[in-house]
Amino acid sequence: MIDRKPVLDLFLKRRELVKQHIDSYNDFIETRIQNVIDETGTIATDVGIEVRFGKIKIENAEIVEADGSRRNVAPLEARLRNMSYFSPVKLEMGLVKVDEEGVRDEKDLEWVTIGQMPTMLRSNRCNLAGLSDEELIRSGEDPLDPGGYFIVNGSERMLVTIEDLAPNKIILEKSQRYTKVTEVAKVFSKRGGFRALATVQRGKDGMVTVGFPSVPEALPLIVIMKALGLETDKEIVTAISSEPEIVQKLLENLEEYLSIKSSEDAMEVIGKKVAHGQTPEYRLKRAAQVVDRYLLPHLGVEEEDRLRKAYYLGRMVERVFELGFNKRTVDDKDHYANKRLRLAGDLLDDLFRVSFYNLTRDMKYQLERQVARSKEPSIQTAVRRDVLTERIRHALATGNWVGGRTGVSQLLDRTTYMSVVSHLRRVISPLSRSQPHFEARDLHPTQFGRICPTETPEGPNCGLVKNLAISTELSTGVGSDNVENVLTGLEVTPIHKH
Repeated sequence: MIDRKPVLDLFLKRRELVKQHIDSYNDFIETRIQNVIDETGTIATDVGIEVRFGKIKIENAEIVEADGSRRNVAPLEARLRNMSYFSPVKLEMGLVKVDEEGVRDEKDLEWVTIGQMPTMLRSNRCNLAGLSDEELIRSGEDPLDPGGYFIVNGSERMLVTIEDLAPNKIILEKSQRYTKVTEVAKVFSKRGGFRALATVQRGKDGMVTVGFPSVPEALPLIVIMKALGLETDKEIVTAISSEPEIVQKLLENLEEYLSIKSSEDAMEVIGKKVAHGQTPEYRLKRAAQVVDRYLLPHLGVEEEDRLRKAYYLGRMVERVFELGFNKRTVDDKDHYANKRLRLAGDLLDDLFRVSFYNLTRDMKYQLERQVARSKEPSIQTAVRRDVLTERIRHALATGNWVGGRTGVSQLLDRTTYMSVVSHLRRVISPLSRSQPHFEARDLHPTQFGRICPTETPEGPNCGLVKNLAISTELSTGVGSDNVENVLTGLEVTPIHKH
């Protein structure tokens, strides 16, 4: 019999039990938080003043005493004094004055403290990072404590991992409404913090429609394809498929909309749906805005990205027809390849994005008020630090997260050491507890070695609250640009199917 204990010991030495949370948090503070700042760009006001942003940095955890003095603090002191273990966040900002002729006077960038961020224990910004076991004991900490949680108002709180469907991936399913069974292709298109559901649906009459946010009802496929720049029938058919039976069904769709000749005609149809009763110019502008921003935003939000969206829609339509002709089967939403786990860094990214947006709106108001009172505009006085800090602190303290989620932040279970580790490795599903969801609660074969088959609650949460298996190792998601760069480096040339 093989003794597996030495192998497991080596694995646990290399991969700590909550390393996935700590790595995710470190990635957030090192790279992702800067991406949020870069996406925001600048703050524009109505009084000829702009604020431009530079680099952002998060320093080590500290506390502010009653006399205003600041010093680094150990987690033990934060627990005993019912304080929060938070780090100051500093951002480079510079005022830009724009006069009536449009001449820009840019001031130098200066570091401004914009608020505080929760510090994860044992992360790179924690004051315990890199200490030996003896130094940890002198600081009043347990060397075996895994970290991976936060201290808010003296309470230990952790962010529970959330299981979600994979974004930017086509999922096929059959939808049954009344007696009509239709084939549907769905994509949860994600860009930054924005998530838009795009659906391609084939009705019983063979007509294909496309649905996406900001459009009151699904639009015909042909209208969308022509609006995206594929103006001739041949271009549309070629972008979808060369299979004779699919082409036949597409011709039926094309015959319905022979009156739409150009991209402008298609945009006019969309404009009448999204801006009914407005002027023709506004309708066209609004239609272009809706198509660029809300249709498959992960492919881009500019006018030059429209052709890519058209070809991507073509792939979705082809799969819908193949499902209808039984050449494909529906996708299994419970297969773990179709799932992604959202860790602490992901969740804090969402929260910081919303909190920072609130801060920029408040700064805009403060600067406009300074100018209205004939004061010299100042960034230092325009930044109210509590706006960012309290929004984040409230979410962590109550568990009420952005997007209407509840129970994201939980009080760490300190009953035993095993309960601590188990709680930090918990995975919850966003599905409703009151619905049956038999398939989602079942143990799926792809969970083998990833999810513990026995550790789940009884009752309404059964199968929806899971725990990671002891040997689970989480991989990190990368953007499609990275994959393209690797393939280009390997001199892989794209083969165009059509």
